[in-house]
Amino acid sequence: MPGPYVTPVTGDETLPRRVDVVVIGGGIVGASTALELAERGHSVALCEKGGIACEQSSRNWGWVRLSRRDIREMPLMLEASRIWDGLAKRTGRETGYRQTGIVFTTASESAQAQNAKYRNQLQEFQIRSQLLSAKEVKHKYPDLDLKLHGALVTAVDGRAEPQLAGPAIALAARDRGANILVECAVRGLELSAGRVSGVVTERGTITCDAVVLAGGVWSNFFARRYGIDIPQLNVTASVLRTNPLEGGPEEAIWCEEFALRKRLDGGYTIASGHENIVDIVPRSFKYMFRYLPALRNDWKSLNFRISGQFFKDISDAKLRPLDQTSAFEYTRVLDPVPSKKLTDGALKALAKRWTVFSQATIAQRWGGLIDVAPDAIPVIDEARKIPGFFIATGFSGHGFGIAPAAGRLMADLVTGKSPIVDPKAFRLSRFTDGSKIVLSPEHA
Repeated sequence: MPGPYVTPVTGDETLPRRVDVVVIGGGIVGASTALELAERGHSVALCEKGGIACEQSSRNWGWVRLSRRDIREMPLMLEASRIWDGLAKRTGRETGYRQTGIVFTTASESAQAQNAKYRNQLQEFQIRSQLLSAKEVKHKYPDLDLKLHGALVTAVDGRAEPQLAGPAIALAARDRGANILVECAVRGLELSAGRVSGVVTERGTITCDAVVLAGGVWSNFFARRYGIDIPQLNVTASVLRTNPLEGGPEEAIWCEEFALRKRLDGGYTIASGHENIVDIVPRSFKYMFRYLPALRNDWKSLNFRISGQFFKDISDAKLRPLDQTSAFEYTRVLDPVPSKKLTDGALKALAKRWTVFSQATIAQRWGGLIDVAPDAIPVIDEARKIPGFFIATGFSGHGFGIAPAAGRLMADLVTGKSPIVDPKAFRLSRFTDGSKIVLSPEHA
């Protein structure tokens, strides 16, 4: 099943012998980290096993939002919003970013009460957001036939194009001197006296002082070789895009039946507002108890299944000698089959509720794998077991919007600069130091 068309980035022909930092993973977080480091004058090699931004970084909804964020992510997302605003000028390329607003509709009084809490949270960060009544939503969208209690509208939220943004950032990193290496999987680390001294790639060894692992769903497999346990499970999201359509909203809109976002080409990205697929794999049993809070919160929206992924995960997790072909080379690009049931169901519901979308025609469907942490916030930290080894993963479906700031924070940690936000909430040790796993804690 072909994924979305992504701006192609041609890789460098020559493998550098030495750089200051190697970034593993050419998604939007890895590319953002590489750009930040290159702009600070550090030599960087961005190594990607397949193509730049060809996995979840180009397959997500394309939302850039402050609304309905976990409060622990808010300071970082505020920084990300500022970066997005100037990213096209900074990179010299189109990213598709537009500040058009996002609308979260509600169908019950309790859901609207939760929206009120999120609005109050935004106000504490001086972000204006509005609660609309059902009547006000109807006035705003007269053709939307949906039984509502109200909505939360945040005008400063925006959208961007996943197929453009990651490559734009990677190419900007190259403009600043970074090496961009595609179809160049990193098989493992080289260590000297217990700390990072290089990486072994399929094309040879690169000597370096630090390594950043931004491998998305692959991070768990990579890190386990070194006794580093990153609790991480994958969720398969299914998305479709339509051909250009006149008369639809500029704002991104969410409800349980569907979620939509206008695209730069005039079409819409559409998905189910609440349903995703979870393959049961060996790690499911290993991490079961850590994910219980998430399961209690979201079990109705998760469709569990047993598939061939169970045995593929066993194969991918196998530790192979570094002079042999790795699992990362056997799967250059993860391209899961999208759920026709979920995508068609979302479009059918949307067409029923909004007449203009009855004219929509499907241009493409795709699937993507989201790397989900037990508490649904990322790990952005140095692995204490191995000095010089840094990890940025587990973005739990929030990575696209927050990526520019995550890259900046990671660059701060790598270079020893005072971090842009307190990174404590994103420490890897929270899963082993006795901290309680909490989802979206209420703001005290």
